[in-house]
Amino acid sequence: MTGPRIDGARLLGRLQALGAIGRDAEGRLTRLAASDADRAGREAVAGWMRDAGLEVMLDRVGNLFCVWQAGAPGAAPLMIGSHIDTVVDAGIYDGCYGVLGGLEVVQALREAGVQPARPIAVAAFTNEEGVRFAPDMMGSLVHAGGLGVEAALATVGTDGAVLGEELARIGQAGPHEPGFLRPHAYLELHIEQGPVLEREGVPIGAVATLQGISWQRVTIEGVANHAGTTPMSMRRDAGLAAARVVTFLRDRVSRANAPTVATVGCMAFEPNAINVIPSRAVFTVDLRDPDEDRLRAEEAALSRFLDELAAAEGVTIAVERLARSGPVTFDPAILRAIEDAAARHGLRCRRMTSGAGHDAQMMARICPAAMIFVPSADGISHNPREHTAPADLVAGAQVLLDVARRLACGETGVPAA
Repeated sequence: MTGPRIDGARLLGRLQALGAIGRDAEGRLTRLAASDADRAGREAVAGWMRDAGLEVMLDRVGNLFCVWQAGAPGAAPLMIGSHIDTVVDAGIYDGCYGVLGGLEVVQALREAGVQPARPIAVAAFTNEEGVRFAPDMMGSLVHAGGLGVEAALATVGTDGAVLGEELARIGQAGPHEPGFLRPHAYLELHIEQGPVLEREGVPIGAVATLQGISWQRVTIEGVANHAGTTPMSMRRDAGLAAARVVTFLRDRVSRANAPTVATVGCMAFEPNAINVIPSRAVFTVDLRDPDEDRLRAEEAALSRFLDELAAAEGVTIAVERLARSGPVTFDPAILRAIEDAAARHGLRCRRMTSGAGHDAQMMARICPAAMIFVPSADGISHNPREHTAPADLVAGAQVLLDVARRLACGETGVPAA
């Protein structure tokens, strides 16, 4: 193959360097949004971007944009992006691969003397993980107009910190209004975070659809009482009611002939004593499905069950919606370009659905978008064992480079903007 080539050693070296930022005394990687570790990671990425000749810009919610000002004056940029914030005790590839892959694409194009018809912007969106501040994918959601700037900045984190104050404290509150950079198209390179590509021996995934996600917080109020003297028939046990929700969700989705998944990931009891019947249970429910009608049906089924449960167990139940995003269908012209690029490099490619949420689903609201996946070893992610083979990382970045070149040079079916 001729044409621009990815510098694999440079890409892999930066992934390792960024992965070293935010380690605690035990060596765990935790780079939560708007933390000191996040600032250090952002400064490293911005430094590499400046060294590559890109203009670095920040918006008010801390979204970091690095722009190669090329092409026709006023042309909408091609945007390549992801995030660099992490979960607690994370791996080094989730999100970071997409940002650093975007930087490598720009450097490879510049070094090859390619003259694109439009600018290329590399984005690192704020708070994609949603661990410290909710909702997740916050920066891209604000950029796409789905959440107001002031509401985002006023978000209170799990540690009581306010996002706007934390961004100002770490020097990442920029002057630009979110959405100031409206892209012609958006690409995101990512590890799969699942087992499909590795299991099938396919090195490239062209992500055609992305699951809808429903996050809710459920609070059940019962009555605390003595664990030894209160007959089972006389209890108003919030803990039991919470357990029944968990088993209801598992049984329902297991019986369905559908890709629906349901998870209770957080749960807390009060008073949380071994010999006291729980008076309060608070837990989260994560529902996902690539079909909007099915997702709505699962939300409705849960609501009905909670009503029935409250009556049966003598408890009161309140539900708070934390986040809701509908399923996404990505741009068919970009998907074909991904498949074509993979074929040119002799790489098998399959169309697939993403089970995880990504910034691309927010950006798809305002421009043509698509994602490229590479395999994850054993399907593991959000875990220090997260791993993708170096050859797969380089191959995915090369496919991204080819698709980005075509988009930036006007060689795809995506209309000019």
